[in-house]
Amino acid sequence: MSKKVAVILSGCGVQDGAEIHESVLTLLRLNQRGAEVKCFAPNIAQHHVINHLTGEEMPETRNVLVESARIARGAIEDIREADITEFDALIIPGGFGAAKNLSNFAAEGSSCKVQAEVLAMAEAFAEAGKPIGLICVSPALAAKIYGPGVTCTIGNDPDTAAKITKMGGNHEECDVADIVEDKDRKLVSTPGYMVANSISEAAAGINKLVDRVLELVMEKEEQPST
Repeated sequence: MSKKVAVILSGCGVQDGAEIHESVLTLLRLNQRGAEVKCFAPNIAQHHVINHLTGEEMPETRNVLVESARIARGAIEDIREADITEFDALIIPGGFGAAKNLSNFAAEGSSCKVQAEVLAMAEAFAEAGKPIGLICVSPALAAKIYGPGVTCTIGNDPDTAAKITKMGGNHEECDVADIVEDKDRKLVSTPGYMVANSISEAAAGINKLVDRVLELVMEKEEQPST
């Protein structure tokens, strides 16, 4: 039976939403590995809208769910409709949307809060012992999901790593093509475009993350029931 994986998107575009390359690479690898995928996003306004050609803020508003639907080709649901009992694992790609829409980490750093519905969904996976994969900057939310002591990576950016440490997380430096695993919590993270200089570099770590998340699902299923 194929594994079912939930993917949370945060808009569409690296500067104000989900990083498109990371999102597509995640969806591609899950498909290649035979997983059944459903995308979700919060039905909220984006923090702001960035012109990706100029880098300037634009005087308009957009909706995170509507923008995320661009990446998911319309096959996406409001995160409020998610039933975690239907899924074996959760993956959250990066992009500034994770730090602006799924949380306010970009503005508040270690004092950040995770968007309520996103936090509730991620905490439910964590409490159920189901594997979670966090990519790029989204591991910055790990301590808010799991609490102090969680181990994760955003690569090697000292400022972001310091903020993770201040929140109670344990940050491990990591190469773009590798992953960091918190074995006790079944959390897998990889730097993605926090380190990557090309889509192929990003793919190396993301493929490894997806593969490991699915392996953890298999290991969980093989554990004897008590």
